[in-house]
Amino acid sequence: MPVTYVIRFDILPGQRDRFIALLNGVLDAMRHEPMFHNAVLHADPENENHMMLYETWEDHQDVLDVQLQRPYRQAWHAALADLLAGPRDISIWHPIRSDRSAQSRS
Repeated sequence: MPVTYVIRFDILPGQRDRFIALLNGVLDAMRHEPMFHNAVLHADPENENHMMLYETWEDHQDVLDVQLQRPYRQAWHAALADLLAGPRDISIWHPIRSDRSAQSRS
């Protein structure tokens, strides 16, 4: 059953660029994983250092046993203590419906 992780970050002032650079490397690698569905990174319009990431995977156990151990995640995980003002807020959701615009986009 697919599972979606909603992860909120409170980035330390002056660390936003490094945070995004490291996360971009992880997201770029994730898109090639066979169990990966999608991910979207959001920025709070009132505070650029508050971000939310949601990512959907095919299987929660695969995320725990395989995906979190991928080598491309090591630098990201190692840097989090220096990038964030506090622990990540992580919640787990099961999608029941997904909709996209019927309009084609260029």
